[in-house]
Amino acid sequence: MTAPVLIFGWGNPSRGDDALGPLFVEHFAELAAQHPEWGEVECLTDFQLQVEHALDLQDRRRVLFVDASLDAPAPCLLQRIEAARDDSFTTHAMSPQAVLKVFVDIDEGEPPPCWLLAIHGERFELGEPLGESAEQSLKAALQVAADWIAGAA
Repeated sequence: MTAPVLIFGWGNPSRGDDALGPLFVEHFAELAAQHPEWGEVECLTDFQLQVEHALDLQDRRRVLFVDASLDAPAPCLLQRIEAARDDSFTTHAMSPQAVLKVFVDIDEGEPPPCWLLAIHGERFELGEPLGESAEQSLKAALQVAADWIAGAA
């Protein structure tokens, strides 16, 4: 049986703040285990979004995509997203909007309601550790997501 809520984070743990997506998912899974009132939640991570991830959206009620972002205001930005074909559609790394578009294109109908939680990051060099400001942004993002899953956001 598919969990009704999917939390999907992506990024490269070897590239400084790019680890925010996978770290978020790791911490959120621990948090969700402490909150049975949130219901069943599936947590997934990968290095990048790909066409195949459209299948992970099947039978979901809500989806939260989580990634590090240079452009997001600190500490993070939560926004509803819609299916859209964009420049990432033909690359090896896709946007969540493009993944939603693939879902629509494979005749699955409308995708479930989806949000993107962009966590502000600053340091993305290979071999760098997670930055101190990224750690603070991660904590704030976990609270935003807790409000989201509880229905307050």
